[in-house]
Amino acid sequence: MARTNLTRSAPEIGEVERRRWMFRHPAVIRITHWVNAICLLVLLMSGLQIFNAHPALYWGNVSTFDTPLMAMSSTEDDPPKGVTTVFGHGFDTSGWLGSSTGSNGEPADRGFPAWATLPSDQDLTGGRSWHFFFAWAFVLNGLAYLLYGLVSGQLRFRVIPSRDQVRHFGASVWEHLTLRFPTGDEAKRYNVIQKLTYLVVLFVLLPVQVLAGLAMSPAMNAAFPFLLTLFDGRQSARTVHFVVAALLVLFVIVHVALVLLSGFWNNMRGMLTGWFVIERKIEPAGVTGEPRA
Repeated sequence: MARTNLTRSAPEIGEVERRRWMFRHPAVIRITHWVNAICLLVLLMSGLQIFNAHPALYWGNVSTFDTPLMAMSSTEDDPPKGVTTVFGHGFDTSGWLGSSTGSNGEPADRGFPAWATLPSDQDLTGGRSWHFFFAWAFVLNGLAYLLYGLVSGQLRFRVIPSRDQVRHFGASVWEHLTLRFPTGDEAKRYNVIQKLTYLVVLFVLLPVQVLAGLAMSPAMNAAFPFLLTLFDGRQSARTVHFVVAALLVLFVIVHVALVLLSGFWNNMRGMLTGWFVIERKIEPAGVTGEPRA
């Protein structure tokens, strides 16, 4: 499926460096990837808007206002200071969490700043409208990805590590830590860390996130009362929803960082057009000058 072999300019003496093109990402994978990216961004920003209506987290079925697991608030100072409390320990988070500049340029008592929420002004109804619409779009898009992946075999290829990859897990960890990225044939497939990460995100974090979101809905609780039992209460579900969202944000940050470090344009071209360039260095056989694999 290689379209052509191109020789890069000025290879090192004793080496022949080749560039091979491969079609890496089918159209359905690319479309669902970008729809997911849009949905996750809107869900994050609208979710922070909803959180700002009561910027505190609890465990159980009711809000224990005196003993939150985490809370964001502001002091009565002039100007007010933002304070974030985690398990009873307070931290000064002025200008960022608890108290920040509002859309009118004045200090505002709010959990997350205006630039991080959708809408930017305090608008719980608007935040819920954005959140619920894109939540269902996200679920439907995810189901389309899973159905295509199962039918086409792409899901198994992309997220299930081979025995050989599992045996070399330690080496893969070291390669990531030293920012040494696969080349040649190894670059054709995701490595074991990528596959295990996608496996956890797809089949653990995202399902838990969806179920926790449903558990916060009184209508869903009436139809499926086991959801509250599953999460030990509505406030626990809200806390789990928030924590999993934070883990997904961390995943996206690491994902984007690795895209940048391993070759931004090559990765972006692959996810936009499907075509990905693999670079392979081959040492010559010796006297004849014929390259060997």
